[in-house]
Amino acid sequence: MTQDPAAHRPSPPASFGRGVGSAPGDSAAGGRGAPAPAIRVRGLLKRFGDIEAVRGIDFDVHSGETFGFLGPNGAGKTSTINMLCTLSRPTAGGAQVAGHDVLTERDDVRRHIGLVFQDPTLDGYLTAEQNLRLHAELYGIERDAVALRMRQVLEMVGLWERRATRVNTFSGGMKRRLEIARGFLHSPRVLFLDEPTIGLDPQTRHSIWRYIRELKRAEGITIFLTTHYMDEAEYCQRIAIMDHGEIIVLDSPQALKASVGRDRVQIETDDDEAAIAELRRQFGIEATVAEGRVTFGVPEGAQFVPRLFSKLGAPIRSVSVARPSLDDVFMSYTGTTIRDAEASSADRLRPFARVMGAR
Repeated sequence: MTQDPAAHRPSPPASFGRGVGSAPGDSAAGGRGAPAPAIRVRGLLKRFGDIEAVRGIDFDVHSGETFGFLGPNGAGKTSTINMLCTLSRPTAGGAQVAGHDVLTERDDVRRHIGLVFQDPTLDGYLTAEQNLRLHAELYGIERDAVALRMRQVLEMVGLWERRATRVNTFSGGMKRRLEIARGFLHSPRVLFLDEPTIGLDPQTRHSIWRYIRELKRAEGITIFLTTHYMDEAEYCQRIAIMDHGEIIVLDSPQALKASVGRDRVQIETDDDEAAIAELRRQFGIEATVAEGRVTFGVPEGAQFVPRLFSKLGAPIRSVSVARPSLDDVFMSYTGTTIRDAEASSADRLRPFARVMGAR
């Protein structure tokens, strides 16, 4: 049984209606006396054949902000980041990054950004130091400044003592730390992190984020993050939830969680369909199956549980109650959890893969 997302979608937080997520007092151009946005996007669209990967999105990223894109694989996150980094040309619309147009000032954009790709791009046969020196050459960093700068970034990510070690001997977490150090090497104004911790275990992911936060404090740059890990989005000052190529909502994590206004209750039963029907009949609650359990939202979930056990006819094997999380925000606006959306994204991507394979 499924739900219509619009039936339970909360009202967007107030800031979402304020000119593509701009801060109070900001105009589209940054506002009089206000700093220009680090990233400015208007009507950005990307089409692959008949597939619209990105559907005319608008948003600003403030200077010095950590800004997150949430959504499952196939939501349009990587297509967006590729256009902002001039790796792909928009089908329509435009964007400015670090004050430069992604269509007419591509070289200027590239000089002012750093990029950590979703897939590894290090040369495993080179040492950590050699990888960074190659990057310094590509970005034209003055040779006299390379040694000091390289030591700074390697010490920040805890790899200075391993600088002479070949990268193919590094663990996955060490390689990720080196890629992040490389992204900072040329002192970019905006750093793009495309799924920076994908495939890493939770402990390593936590360590990676500790290094990212330390680097950001030291450098004071803008970070644009794409992720489908909800816990990583908590590190962002604002996040945009993207699904099916569209930005559904944009605000701070705190404001988004407050907009849900309900606790998440999940129950395991012997008959999910019967439990869903009973919840509707007894309590007027529209539930759905998410992550293999009957899921619904209610105010004061802990106080509701005793009523649930006393009135629900279907047997309950287990019950859990959780305060609103970003995953609940995602479910409120899309009708599914991020995990279930991930599970179905492979089906959505098959036509896209066929289009790309034919190119």
